[in-house]
Amino acid sequence: MTQQSEQFLTNAENKVFDQEHRRKLSFNISQYDKKVTEGKNQFDDLELAKQRASNIKWRSAEEMEKYLTEFELNFSKRGGKVIWAQDAEECISEINQVMKRVNARMVVKSKSMTTEEVHLNAALEKEGIESVETDLGEYIVQLRNEPPYHIVTPAMHLSKEDVAKTFNEKFSLPLESTPQEITAYVRKKLREKYQQAEVGITGANFIIADIGGIAVTENEGNALLSVAFPKVHIVIAGIEKIIPSLTDLDLFWTLLATHGTGQNVTVYNSIMTGPRQPDETDGPEEMYVILLDNGRTNLLSKQNQRQALSCIRCGACLNGCPIYKGIGGHAYGSTYSGPIGSVITPHYNGMKEFKHLSYASSLCGKCTEVCPVKIDLHKLLLYNRHESVEEGFTGKSEKWIYTFWKKAMLKRSLMNKGGAKAKNFILQNFFRKNWGERRELPKVADKSFNELWKERMKN
Repeated sequence: MTQQSEQFLTNAENKVFDQEHRRKLSFNISQYDKKVTEGKNQFDDLELAKQRASNIKWRSAEEMEKYLTEFELNFSKRGGKVIWAQDAEECISEINQVMKRVNARMVVKSKSMTTEEVHLNAALEKEGIESVETDLGEYIVQLRNEPPYHIVTPAMHLSKEDVAKTFNEKFSLPLESTPQEITAYVRKKLREKYQQAEVGITGANFIIADIGGIAVTENEGNALLSVAFPKVHIVIAGIEKIIPSLTDLDLFWTLLATHGTGQNVTVYNSIMTGPRQPDETDGPEEMYVILLDNGRTNLLSKQNQRQALSCIRCGACLNGCPIYKGIGGHAYGSTYSGPIGSVITPHYNGMKEFKHLSYASSLCGKCTEVCPVKIDLHKLLLYNRHESVEEGFTGKSEKWIYTFWKKAMLKRSLMNKGGAKAKNFILQNFFRKNWGERRELPKVADKSFNELWKERMKN
């Protein structure tokens, strides 16, 4: 068992028995479920929309190199610069070079899971650069020195009382501060940061090949302000975010809004195609797009699991997953949690260290059912499990146990040997740890059905 898997079991156990944590999570997800049910009403044929989106993302993955090259060509024509980063280290190195050249001391950053993936905030702080999260949820968890809890809703694990307590401790706001009062305080504070920052950093919901554009969708306007004030704009986006055409957004924006927050469409949807042009009055003087691999081509090379690259980061699979509802986002110990995180993390960060996440599933299929781009998530978890065994990431004792079990199951005479007493001994002594301390182990009957049937026929 790896250190990561041991930590996961510890974290999961602590959270699943924390009743207050589960109460908050259950309430917040129930509010989400209500809104999503309403949002889906905008589609005359939701299944058809999902199938079309799935087809587009499949085509994007199959011809990823072509579409990324097309994007780079079109984006560069308008004065933008594309940087290809093989891993997190290269990504951070390129960003630091830009920071040093413009003598940046402060960065304003909109919500981006990709920047969390490369641990951008920590890297900037190491260089003496202040990095300020401008999404309200991200800002809250940054104040608490916590990673995002959820792909879409970073502070889903907190109640309004928790947030008020945080602002009381950090800024001496009254403990009885309302969400409206806290939001107004953050709004004023961040307005100053936007004006002071030399660089704005965003992620990208979609990379659009045919126009060389970046699409960003949000509800607070903080991404727009992160781009409008600073002189330099840096986009960090995974290569899987590519889509062929601007016209595809008509489908993806509505699916993302509905499955992410239950809206018909999010409040702010922006498309950026490069730095400020001579005839334009606002926008950054320089714009960079860092196209991040960081394990994505490894996943792309897997014929079965590459489908996971279709994910549009709506978070629907997390909200539907019974495991996530029990243990929450932080227990996973990875940037991406829930079913999609369990599928992609072993390919991004190493199968040996993170294979255990693919076993953190009931395989109920709810994640596949709710996915807006029809990813067979529960099947991909099984493919990951198979791959981990094929690559030899199982212990010797486990191999011996299942080798013996397989032989016994394939031969009736071996199955009947030893009797119930021996079988129960094996279950109690070799399977208890895997089965779990709080589960009651099954008890083998004194006689098998085969033996009972023979007796009946004989009599």
